[in-house]
Amino acid sequence: MDSAQVPPPVHQEPTQEDLAAVSAQLGRPTRGTRAIAHRCPCGRPDVVETVPRLADGTPFPTLYYLTCPRATAECSRLESAGLMKEMAKRLNEDPELLFRYQEAHDLYLARRESIGHVPEIAGISAGGMPDRVKCLHVLLGHALAAGQGVNPLGDEVVAIVEPWWADGPCV
Repeated sequence: MDSAQVPPPVHQEPTQEDLAAVSAQLGRPTRGTRAIAHRCPCGRPDVVETVPRLADGTPFPTLYYLTCPRATAECSRLESAGLMKEMAKRLNEDPELLFRYQEAHDLYLARRESIGHVPEIAGISAGGMPDRVKCLHVLLGHALAAGQGVNPLGDEVVAIVEPWWADGPCV
């Protein structure tokens, strides 16, 4: 995909329409949504920023949550094709990539901490950061929400996913 087609991060307070769209995307009520972190080129939310502790008290380490079912399906397709294994191998062999991935982890933690401190998840980001590749969904969500140049592996996912918005809005 041409990353020039992907809009920049937005970080907007969600409207009732946004929350309804996210709930429809997830197939359940949204939980802990504090902002729309990114919008799909179709205009709907595709990444939300969540609170680090849900209303019921549960710690929630995933700051950026990919909500669009089509984008999620694209990540699943890439995971099934072995992309995580290939990225993990490169991460173990390339000290510069590992350093940049560690920086992405640190920025992720700093952003979440700026929203709220939750001791149970201190030092834990998502997606396997800082030294593993565990979830392309998280990497794509982080890259879309933080913008290009923050998460090197997330940027790679942005560059290779098929344009999930091509058939119009998912909901």
